[in-house]
Amino acid sequence: MKKTLVFRGAATALATPFDGNGIDYLAFAKMIDHQLTNGIDALVVCGTTGESSTLTDDEKKELISFAVSQVRHRVPVIAGTGCNDTKRACVMSEYAATAGADALLVVTPYYNKCTQKGLVDYYNEVASASALPFIAYSVPARTGMKIEPETALKIAENELAVGIKDAGDSISDTAKTISLCGDSLPLYSGNDDRILPILSLGGKGVISVMSNLIPSKVKKLCTMFFDGETEKSASLQTELIPLCDFLRCEVNPIPLKAALAEIGLCKNILRAPLSEISKENADKVLEIIKKL
Repeated sequence: MKKTLVFRGAATALATPFDGNGIDYLAFAKMIDHQLTNGIDALVVCGTTGESSTLTDDEKKELISFAVSQVRHRVPVIAGTGCNDTKRACVMSEYAATAGADALLVVTPYYNKCTQKGLVDYYNEVASASALPFIAYSVPARTGMKIEPETALKIAENELAVGIKDAGDSISDTAKTISLCGDSLPLYSGNDDRILPILSLGGKGVISVMSNLIPSKVKKLCTMFFDGETEKSASLQTELIPLCDFLRCEVNPIPLKAALAEIGLCKNILRAPLSEISKENADKVLEIIKKL
C-alpha cells in the first residue's frame, strides 16, 4: 500500500526556547519564521530536540497550538506525541488533531519499553485515537529499544502509518526496513550525518537537528539528490560533517542551544537534568558558527 507523504525533503526538529518564566514564545516565533524564510519543508514540535520529556502536557499543547497558528498551513506541522504510557500518547495525539497539526511523530515507548508485538499494538492504539497520519520514531540510543525491520512492516499495515524516522545506528537495518516496506512506510533519516546514505537507499528526507541552524543547506542537500545532482549532494553532506560532530559533542540539544544563542535565535537555557555546554565545547561554538 503506497502512502501519501507528509513531506519530502527536510523537516526541522525544532528546539524549544525557554526564558526565566517558561517557554519563550517570542523566540519560538522567530525560530519558526527563520525556518519558513529559508524554505524548510516541514516542522516538528515537541520532539527529542524540543526537550519534550521535561515539558508538561499543558506546555506541549500550547507549543503545538502556537506552531500551527504561526505556520498558517505554509508547511506541515508534525506534533511529537509519543510516550511510554499509551493512554497519555493517545490523549496528546487526539489534542494535536483538534489543534490543527498535520501529522504526528510517535516515538517508541521508553524506560518500561515493550515487546515488538507491544510496539505494533501501541501504534495501532495511537492511530485509533486520532485521524492524523503518523510517523513512527525509532531512536534506540534514547529509548532502549528499536523498531525491528519486520515490525516496521507490520506497523505499515495501518493506513495512518505514513513514515518511520530512523535514528538508529545500523545502516543494514535501515536498508532492510526500506527493502521490506518500500512505499508502504516511507523512511526518513533521523541522523544528520546519514542524510545522503539514507536518501541513496530510497529514503524520502530527514528530520534534522542541524537544520535549526541551517535550514536552507539541509533542504539543498535533499533537493540536489532528488534532482540527480548526487556528487554535489555528497559534497555538501561531507562539508557538514564537522557541524554534525559538534552537535553530538554533548547530549542533544545542549550544543544546539549554545549555537542558537550565538546566532541570536534563543537564550541558552535548558531544563534540568540537561546542563549548559562545557567550557571546552563552548569555545568551539563561535568557530562552528563562523564556518556556517
